[in-house]
Amino acid sequence: MKRFGCILLLLFLSGPVAAQAFVPNLGPDLPSITVRCGEVTLKLRRQSQWTPARIDFRGTPMTTERSAYGTVFRYPEIGFIGTGHLENEPEELQSLAFYVDGKEVVAPTAELSGETFRFVRESKIRGFRLTNVFEIKEYRLYETTTVAADVETPLDLVYHFMHAWTPTVSALAAGSDGNPQADLVQPLLDDDGVDRKFYINAAVDWMSVYEPGSQQFAVSRLLETPEAAGSTSKVWNVVGTYRKYYLTAFQNQTVPKGFKGTWRMVTGFGEGDREQWPEAARTLAGELSK
Repeated sequence: MKRFGCILLLLFLSGPVAAQAFVPNLGPDLPSITVRCGEVTLKLRRQSQWTPARIDFRGTPMTTERSAYGTVFRYPEIGFIGTGHLENEPEELQSLAFYVDGKEVVAPTAELSGETFRFVRESKIRGFRLTNVFEIKEYRLYETTTVAADVETPLDLVYHFMHAWTPTVSALAAGSDGNPQADLVQPLLDDDGVDRKFYINAAVDWMSVYEPGSQQFAVSRLLETPEAAGSTSKVWNVVGTYRKYYLTAFQNQTVPKGFKGTWRMVTGFGEGDREQWPEAARTLAGELSK
């Protein structure tokens, strides 16, 4: 009996230990920060390198926390490095700065609120220096990513502005200013045949998703992209998990040393029924360009 008890004790002591959540090299000692500005709420999460974890409109989550946001590079023969991808190496944060109503918040708390919010995040991924800026003002979310290349780097691709729209989103719309007759309106289904299927796969000026439960929609409009990067929009339909937007660039290209480029996007929100929302989304897309 004594020997049996010792074996049980050893098994207990050598059993699996719960994995600790990833902690980046910079940031407040908080698991997350929730920012409220009027009808828009943005959650930032430490585990995903202080990138957005969820976007709410009028108290309804429009995106899911079951994903990662930010910028990711995919290197040939190495794989992914960037937000949410820790399998190779973490992104190295250089600085974080929080501003509410134009004033810097030196010691952020778990809850921040004001009329406006601005968050500036600087980081490094190998030979790239990144500056990410997230802003909330006038009920809109502005995202800016600037990439500077210190060395020449071959890439499979890079993607920005990941928005993991909630899996209850039932349709998308997308369009280009130069060819409005070719606007796309596409249902997003939960069938096995469309699980993990990509939609859009084109250079568009704006895209929108519709959430039927709340009858709310979001419209994301590109404001700036570097011409040399070849930026393309995609929505990945992972049934039951998310309908995830990606802005991909530099697909199977080499980024030259000295490259510096900026991508900017604004996301606005609205409300309407299933029949009205595509036209309302088009109207909002036009307003977001001003």
